[in-house]
Amino acid sequence: MANQYTNEPAPYSVAVHTLPPLKSYEEVVYGGGLGQTPSAYPQYAPQYLPPVVVNQVPQSSIPASRKKRRCCDGNAKWYGGSGGTLLVLGLLALSIWLGVQFGTRLVTAAILHNEINDDKNSNQPLPSYDTCPNNTVQCDGISDCKLGSDEADCVRFDKDNSLKVRTSKDGRFLPVCSKDWDKTSADLTCRQLGFKGSHVTKAITSQESIGLTLTSSSSSFIQGHVSVSSSCPDQKTVSLQCVDCGQQQSTARIIGGSEAKEGQWPWQVSLHYKGNHICGGVLIAPYYVLTAAHCFPRSNAFSLLAENWRVYFGFVSLDDLPKAYLVQRIILSENYDSETNDQDVALLKLKSPVSFNAKVQPACLPTTNLNVPPGADCWTSGFGTTEAGSGTVSRDLMEVIVKIIDTRVCNGRYVYGGLVTKHMLCAGDLSGGKDSCQGDSGGPLVCRIAKRWYLMGITSWGSGCGEKNKPGVYTKVNSVLPWIYSNMQREI
Repeated sequence: MANQYTNEPAPYSVAVHTLPPLKSYEEVVYGGGLGQTPSAYPQYAPQYLPPVVVNQVPQSSIPASRKKRRCCDGNAKWYGGSGGTLLVLGLLALSIWLGVQFGTRLVTAAILHNEINDDKNSNQPLPSYDTCPNNTVQCDGISDCKLGSDEADCVRFDKDNSLKVRTSKDGRFLPVCSKDWDKTSADLTCRQLGFKGSHVTKAITSQESIGLTLTSSSSSFIQGHVSVSSSCPDQKTVSLQCVDCGQQQSTARIIGGSEAKEGQWPWQVSLHYKGNHICGGVLIAPYYVLTAAHCFPRSNAFSLLAENWRVYFGFVSLDDLPKAYLVQRIILSENYDSETNDQDVALLKLKSPVSFNAKVQPACLPTTNLNVPPGADCWTSGFGTTEAGSGTVSRDLMEVIVKIIDTRVCNGRYVYGGLVTKHMLCAGDLSGGKDSCQGDSGGPLVCRIAKRWYLMGITSWGSGCGEKNKPGVYTKVNSVLPWIYSNMQREI
């Protein structure tokens, strides 16, 4: 967490451990599968000891103008001579073994791509990683596809948490009329999305001339319980909140950045690989943590093993860790592009639910159309280093206030020159000094709206830390909401 107003804290050593024996990949869901080319961009990627140790020659210095991920120190090594040959042979043997043991599972996405049929009864094509019969109807409350993709991405939330459900008739998202709506319907909807149940539901006034009315059905999906109506009685529609979120217990802070106080960022997560902080994360539900996909590189199969990770909540010092939570499944976006860092998002499902308290609270996911204007003040936090190139992360949770930067400005010739996609968000200070850094990857960019904190970005990449005209770049959460909800739903 680079900040020109903050003194560098005492270093926290990032040791590298010997890798464990290869084990089952059953707990890993990886959208891209094996064989994707590693990123050509220099990056702050997790540093893990390779299975064959040989003489090492330092890599040449990385130009500051190239993209770097915000994960950890990226001092990559070259391997040469006979040692390099052994490494290549070792990797080849590992690849063959993986192909025999897990090839079918990990290349399924590529195979299914050729078998998929677009839904002929909807204006939206089905995902290319699932198999569906030719007569599949999307969002009709009946799961036809092998992986259930036809009943995913059927629910969204708009302004004031207005519930919108996609109709199977024409693919539109329409509000649900509040008449006959009750807690049973609310709980069904929230559980469908991967939450434990509903938190608050109420009627709000809608200006839309058409809505969805409740019908009797045995479907386990809310889209199977609604039908299109000409209008809602009294124009009252449903507002639904699945979890109490974005509540900050401690508000004392020093503007400009400092060490965070307990309860100040209760959704902040620290992800540890074999006992060491590697990335940040964000708590969004009792069983789920959002983070960055690049924290789990394809180049290191061991980073994909859920059993190698521990998740920590509700603390502000790496010297005083609470009880760890275990990871059940690592879900990486099949849309993640390691070359461009586009859609850099991952979802962790925990083995046990997190208990919320004053120090541990989820951040709110933004509603579909919620946007923060350029110039707005937001906050980012993490245990990352306080200067670029440092090999140690911070002992203490650090925070810094950053301003949202217009994407057109961020894509300007003297900033990132077109590297920022529509799925990314820039925040920081173009004059430099306030920024996230290595070790902050996967952490939150939150903005306070209507007395709640909304997760607008996930720390992803940047050039250096706190450099002039090189602000932090974050995965835009609004853009990946369908992916988040769809994968939470599949894990039910």
